[in-house]
Amino acid sequence: MKLRSVFLFFLICTSVRLQAQDSLITLNAEQVLAIVRTYHPVVKQTTISIAKSKAEITQARAAFDPIISNYTAKKTVNGLNYYDYNSPEISIPTWYGIEISSGLENLTGNRLDPTETSGQSSYLGISIPLAKNLLIDKRRAALQQAKVMNSLAKVAQESVINNLLMEAMDAYWHWVKAHQSLVILKSVVEVNEKRFDLVKQAYLLGERPAIDTVEALAQLNSFKFERNQRLLDFQNSGLQLSAYLWKANGDPYGLPEQVTPQEGWENELNIQNFNLVLNDLMDAAEKNHPDLRQYNYKIESLVIDKRLKFQDLLPKIDLTYNHLAKGSQWFPSNGVNNLFENNFQYGLKVAIPLRFSQGRGAYKEANLKLQETRLDLDQSRLKVQLKVQSYFNEFLNLKNQTSLQSNNFTNYTELVKAEETRFFNGESSMFLINARETKALEAQEKLIELKTKYYKTIYALQWSAGLLN
Repeated sequence: MKLRSVFLFFLICTSVRLQAQDSLITLNAEQVLAIVRTYHPVVKQTTISIAKSKAEITQARAAFDPIISNYTAKKTVNGLNYYDYNSPEISIPTWYGIEISSGLENLTGNRLDPTETSGQSSYLGISIPLAKNLLIDKRRAALQQAKVMNSLAKVAQESVINNLLMEAMDAYWHWVKAHQSLVILKSVVEVNEKRFDLVKQAYLLGERPAIDTVEALAQLNSFKFERNQRLLDFQNSGLQLSAYLWKANGDPYGLPEQVTPQEGWENELNIQNFNLVLNDLMDAAEKNHPDLRQYNYKIESLVIDKRLKFQDLLPKIDLTYNHLAKGSQWFPSNGVNNLFENNFQYGLKVAIPLRFSQGRGAYKEANLKLQETRLDLDQSRLKVQLKVQSYFNEFLNLKNQTSLQSNNFTNYTELVKAEETRFFNGESSMFLINARETKALEAQEKLIELKTKYYKTIYALQWSAGLLN
C-alpha cells in the first residue's frame, strides 16, 4: 500500500512538471528584434513620415500640372453693349522652365479697345526664360528637394530603427542576465537546503557541533535573501523589456514572468550571421551608416538650394511669343517662316538689379550652409569610426575575459566540492564551505555578467556600424 502511494505521488508530480513545461514560453533576441521592427509605434511613426514626404512630392509636382482656365467678362451701360468677352485657355508648364499656352478669344461689342481683336481668334504661345530661371527655378528646386527629402525620410527611418533595436537589445540582455542570476540563486538555495538538512542530521547523530547548524542556516537564509532580490531584478527587467514589445493591434504587451530566455541563449544563432571583422565593419559604416547617409542627402538638398540661389545673380530676361489667328487656325498657313511676319505678338522683358545685393547675400548664405553641413559630416564620420573601433576593442576584451572567468568558476566549483568532502570527513568546517561557496557564486554571477555583456557588445558593434536594422 505504501509503495502504491509513492507511485501515485510520483505520477502527480510528473504530470504537474510536464504541464508547467508546456505552459513555459521562451523568447530569444531575434524574436524581440522582429517584434520591434513590426509593431513598435516609433517604427510606425517613421513609416508615416515617409508617406508624408511622398505627399510632399505630389504637392511639388502640382507646379507642373497643366491648367485649364476660362475668363468671361461683359459690360453694358444704358442699354449699350460695351463688350462681351470669353476666353478659354490651357497652359502647360514644362520641366525646363518653358511654358506653352493656347486658347481662344471671342470678343464682341460696340465700345471695344482698338488694340483688341474683335470676333473669334486663337493663339498659340510660348514663354521662355533666357537667363534667370533657365537652368533651375523654384518649381524644379521644390520637386527635386521633395524627392531628396523622401530619400532622407527613408534613411532617417533606418537610423531610428537602428537605435531602437539597440535599446531593445540592451533591455533584452539585461533581462537575460537577471533571469540567469535568478536561476543560479534558486539552485544555490536548493543546494544549501539539502546541506542544512545533512548538517542537522549529523548534529542529531552527534557527529557535528551545534554551531555548524547555525552557520549552515545563516548561509541558507543569506542566499534566500539574495534569491528574492534577484527575483525582483528579473521582474523589473521584464517590465523594461516590455516597453519594446507591442501587439499587432497597437496595444502594449506586458511580458509575463513565465516567459524566460530561450534555452541555449549562449549559442545565439543570430550572432553567427554577424560580420565581426573590423575592416569590414569600418567599410560598411562608411558606405551604409544611416546617420552618414542622412548628411549626404542634406548636402544634396543644399546643393539644389545653392543652384537656385545662383539664379538671383543673373539678369531676368523673359521672352514671350504668341501666334495669332482668326477663328481656330492654330498654326501659320505659310509655315515657320511666317512666325515673325504677320499674326504674331511677342514681348521681351529685361530686369537687372544694379547691385545684386539679395542674390549675393542668398548665394553666400547657401555656400556657408553647405560648408557647415560638410564639416558636420566629417565630424560624424569620425565619431562613427571611433565608436566602431571602441566596441570592437570591448568585444575582443570581453571574449578574453569571459574565457578567463569561465576557468575561474570551474576552479572555484572544484574547491567547493573538495571542501565539502573534507567537511564530511571531519577535516573542515562550515565556515570554510560557506566561504568557498560564496566565492564560487560570485565567480558564476560574474561569468553571467560577462557573457551577457559580450553578446550585447556584439549587437552594439553592429549598431555602431549602422547595420542593426
